[in-house]
Amino acid sequence: MQTDTPAAVRRDTLAFAVLGPGGVGGLLAALLSRAGHRVLCLAGDDTARTLREGGIRVRSGQFGGFTAEVDAAAELPEASGPVGAVDAVLVAVKHTSLDAALERVPARALGGALLVPFLNGVEHPAALRARYGDDRVAPAVIRVESTRTAPGVIEHASPFVEIDLAGDPVPRERLDALSAAFTAAGPATRVLPDEAAALWAKMSFLAPFALLTTLYGLPLGDVRTRHRDELTALVEETAAVSLACGGPADPAQALARYDSFPPATRSSMQRDSEAGRPLELDAVGGALLRAAERHGVDVPVAARVVRELASGGR
Repeated sequence: MQTDTPAAVRRDTLAFAVLGPGGVGGLLAALLSRAGHRVLCLAGDDTARTLREGGIRVRSGQFGGFTAEVDAAAELPEASGPVGAVDAVLVAVKHTSLDAALERVPARALGGALLVPFLNGVEHPAALRARYGDDRVAPAVIRVESTRTAPGVIEHASPFVEIDLAGDPVPRERLDALSAAFTAAGPATRVLPDEAAALWAKMSFLAPFALLTTLYGLPLGDVRTRHRDELTALVEETAAVSLACGGPADPAQALARYDSFPPATRSSMQRDSEAGRPLELDAVGGALLRAAERHGVDVPVAARVVRELASGGR
């Protein structure tokens, strides 16, 4: 198999497991492998076999085209040592399949490794800490457009990959080591001191974008012109909830970001809807409504949009 992965693993490399080698997980797995880190993808038997035999092929305007060799297994193996089999497990599955996917990462096998969830929403850190321990979970936010077109084939469309790492109970030196590994592999990565602020910064942008593009089945360009008033109202409501939860609140900046994106941009929730896949509606819209209720923030537009999406059987 042709591969751009270095033949020898350097002494300063880390070992990663990637749960969900799809658009995001597959891209990260390939980049980390190409940088010389040991990568184990956790997936079903057919996908695992494909990855072991052919590696991960990436087509990217930013990183070029390359093939990276990875190992693959159905479950994270147990191993002796302070961190177990790997240094970190990157969780890159959808919320809708999270519970089933986590069966591939038994708590006994995780050992002292970090669990790094690249998940939408704001409620998952608490659930993961209840399962794996407070100081084992380091939530991450990623900004990227990347799609798995077939098992082991990744199309990276955005001209950037940006990662924010957090984890209030996690020692800072462990986050810094992960950040350095990601940055050296390609994604621009920073460690943020406030986990809630990091998660709500993404939620404030994601929720209006995902909910409205999915509701109307339109790309962002049409939503921001044909449904501008609704988008503005939803951005303002989400910003108010974010502020109440300790996150950023700048509706004007959010709208400016939407206006800067290519008009054909679609959300991952919209793609799931078009493909007939389950939606992360509860993780995004449901979490937004629950946070609003806890803090007494009125969100009539968000409530209506979530209700309409739910009633549509999506």
